Amino acid sequence: MSATTIIDTAPLGALIRYTDGSPKPPARFTKKLAAWERSNGVGRLVKKEPPRVYPTWTAPASFTLHEGNFSSDGVILVTIMRSHSADSRLIFEVAEEPKPGQVRVLLDFGGNTELLHLAESVTAAELWIAREGYRNARFEIVGAEDGDRAGDADLAA
Repeated sequence: MSATTIIDTAPLGALIRYTDGSPKPPARFTKKLAAWERSNGVGRLVKKEPPRVYPTWTAPASFTLHEGNFSSDGVILVTIMRSHSADSRLIFEVAEEPKPGQVRVLLDFGGNTELLHLAESVTAAELWIAREGYRNARFEIVGAEDGDRAGDADLAA
């Protein structure tokens, strides 16, 4: 499927696989393998952005995937996020959707919503929000009818 289809249909929290269709090179070709890995991977859909109009050009719609974290002693040092625009030539597929009953921890800013965490339960989501200290985070239960918000969290750090 195309990037536009992901933007239109994939829910926040879905695992998205992307590829350029080329075969994976052998490990001994480290530079070719690194280039291949930049165009082939998987990540969790954390943000969708509409087209943005600037005075001299219009940025196409895009989405952002969280591909992983590098940590040391339980402290996240680097977060890998990759954004893809609607006009990307890569091939995308939804590898896994969030399961009903899971809880999305969301943050609204600048007219967009970003997924901060996908928890297994409301209790786990509340604990995560309290531990991480997001004051304006809210959560919604996956599969809740009519997209109702399951609850708002207004917890201080």
